[in-house]
Amino acid sequence: MFDQVLWFATRGAGAVSLMMFTAATCLGLVTVTRFQGPGWPRFFNYEMHRRVSLLSIVFLAVHVLAAVFDPFTSLGIGAALVPLASSYRPLPVALGVIALYLFVALIATSLLRKHIGQKAWRLVHWSSYAMWPLAVLHGLTAGTDGWSTWMMAIDAVCVGAVAACLAWRLTAGSTNRSRLADVVATPSLPSSTSRRDVR
Repeated sequence: MFDQVLWFATRGAGAVSLMMFTAATCLGLVTVTRFQGPGWPRFFNYEMHRRVSLLSIVFLAVHVLAAVFDPFTSLGIGAALVPLASSYRPLPVALGVIALYLFVALIATSLLRKHIGQKAWRLVHWSSYAMWPLAVLHGLTAGTDGWSTWMMAIDAVCVGAVAACLAWRLTAGSTNRSRLADVVATPSLPSSTSRRDVR
């Protein structure tokens, strides 16, 4: 019975992790542009991107721990940390391990952003363009449900969402880096500040 719980936890947390990664990737793509609307302040996009990214750690941790202790895969902690060390589908699991390390690097550099500087932070954040497709490939190839209808539907929605946001990013032109830096430095504004001042 407990083995079944672990198996369902691995699959469920993995699917939710992919959706959270997708949401974080989409928010990151629209945040770096000047996406906004009436009553939709730019710093809200940044805060949502940050909170979704941090929340995804919980589901990722459940996914990894459940997979490690699941007797069906018999991964062990070593296979969860070392690419190609798994006896169960080594390459698909390795894709997940690499995506995990890239995600940890993204979170760590975001938390240390003030100490490492904007240039180093941006350089590491470019790895998100590799982390997300690796996570998608891991989901498709590592699990027994990778090609099931429900998982394929989730993958299709995730790929479509990222493709749409990437198209927006490419056609939006200039980025919002300089303004975003000001927003990050002052994530909240006094109530007396007019909307015209923050545009």
